[in-house]
Amino acid sequence: MVRLDCSDRNGRGRSISTAASAARRGDVVLVPTESSYGLATDAFSVRGVRSIRWAKGQMSQVPLPVLVPSVMTVGGIAAGMSNEARALMTAFWPGALTLLMRAQPTLAWDLPTDAPLAVRMPLNPVLLELLDKTGPLVVTAANGAGLPAPLTVDEAVEQLGEAWVVALDAGPILPAEPSTIVDVTGEGVVIMRHGGVSADLLREICPELVDAASA
Repeated sequence: MVRLDCSDRNGRGRSISTAASAARRGDVVLVPTESSYGLATDAFSVRGVRSIRWAKGQMSQVPLPVLVPSVMTVGGIAAGMSNEARALMTAFWPGALTLLMRAQPTLAWDLPTDAPLAVRMPLNPVLLELLDKTGPLVVTAANGAGLPAPLTVDEAVEQLGEAWVVALDAGPILPAEPSTIVDVTGEGVVIMRHGGVSADLLREICPELVDAASA
């Protein structure tokens, strides 16, 4: 494993370029997110996605989140974009909001096409810089089953060993709520998980928002 320091904003460009090259090859990279360290790889790399599933002991049917560098990128991976989805992206991206959308059925990737596609544009600056160089990445928390999401590279190593080629070390991550998950695959807008963006804020954009827990 190569461990690269990304704590210095002015000196991390080379480290991010190294990680981007690895991710584009289909290697797994350890990256900082807003709430934990995560495993990342090119969303279109079958080898990379399978390596992440193997590291976490997941079945291939389990959907994995896809992170994007911009709203414009979503059109290439999601089938259709409702006015509500576009409004939520404009209001809360980059940030702690994951949207469940319908995936483009013709995409050649190792993600379930019969399940909603979980899409988010993150706020973490290191991860955003990486995404600018790679395009869409599959990113999921680097934790073992039933264990807390790691807040440092060392915690990730303790849980998963060295299941990655490159680790971008941005220092300890402050505990934070996970992203709010909103389903926009149908005609309505439904909160599936509460998190970093409150229901009240979401309703300012989509007044007809429904909470799945109370539906």
